Amino acid sequence: MLKSTPPMGWNSWNTFGENISDRLIRETADIMADEGYLDAGYDYLVIDDCWSLRQRDENGRLVADPAKFPNGMKDLADYVHSKGLKFGMYSCAGVRTCAGYPGSYGHEFEDARTFAEWGVDFLKYDYCFKPWEATGEVLYRRMGLALRASGRDILFSACNWGSDDSGRWMRSAGAHMYRSTGDIVDSYQSFTDIAASQADKLGFGAPNCFNDLDMLIVGMYGKGNVGVAGCTDAEYRSHFAQWCFFNSPLMIGCDLRNVNTESAQLLKNKELIAINQDPEVRPPYKFGNAYFKHLADGSYVLGVFNPYESESRQYLLFADAGLPVNCGYGFRLRDIFTGEDCGVYTDDFFVDIPARDCKVYRVTVERVK
Repeated sequence: MLKSTPPMGWNSWNTFGENISDRLIRETADIMADEGYLDAGYDYLVIDDCWSLRQRDENGRLVADPAKFPNGMKDLADYVHSKGLKFGMYSCAGVRTCAGYPGSYGHEFEDARTFAEWGVDFLKYDYCFKPWEATGEVLYRRMGLALRASGRDILFSACNWGSDDSGRWMRSAGAHMYRSTGDIVDSYQSFTDIAASQADKLGFGAPNCFNDLDMLIVGMYGKGNVGVAGCTDAEYRSHFAQWCFFNSPLMIGCDLRNVNTESAQLLKNKELIAINQDPEVRPPYKFGNAYFKHLADGSYVLGVFNPYESESRQYLLFADAGLPVNCGYGFRLRDIFTGEDCGVYTDDFFVDIPARDCKVYRVTVERVK
């Protein structure tokens, strides 16, 4: 399988945790297909932990919990596929999953075959309860080989939280995306801490193996499995914009059945998504409280963030972005959120930004007289 841009989709964990069901997945599939999420690029629908029985069957195979999924996983996968979506599931490299269900340790090839038979297109593979003598490198290599041998293209989403210097070896293990951070919760502090932790890792993600900053919290407002404090709309804008700039996979974590207009519009913002899905997948560089990124069409994007608890004027010297003073060229800025043409700026730029909000501009370089 080749995955040239960051994967996009929806995952059950952030909001629902163990409270998952066949009905929830079907209703979410309907919304993704009918309300523009699939058209925006969100094509994977992923069931996280807690989907199976606590024990394997007499043949050693994983069994879907019949109370939650009475029609089985193959029937559910067929329904998801009928909506034009791809179907994802969860397992773990240890003897148990993080919630205590059977893990895939010692059953990697058997489980990969099972997932393929069920029509699975995406596997999130966690890192709890691994035997002390087993290394992460070997465990993820095992499942990487098993998925390739399953006879089905299955996107391999490795989730070892950045342990064991995983950025150094995860690509060679066959992963298409890998978690490089601890778990996100629905708070401003959580996502800004994660973003800060990636400052020296922005170049690690690349086509076919993307650095995953964890699932999105946009639209949760403190509700659900990882609800905690919740965020404001301004904070969610900063969160989503940073994940787009950083080329992280975009996996929605809120309840799409009850998402409000502001969050739905943000999650489907085509220009922000285009930053994330740009075919060159270049990392941004940071100067001040801003990120600057090259795009494949010859233009650029500039994201300016206010990390403070009150409105703040953000002042930028464009020499720090690579534009020399008095060079005869300037940056034309267009506000991605409003569509406003903000004009051409040569040496510097300032903008007043509300608390914990951001501005994102499409940038072109123009010659000035």
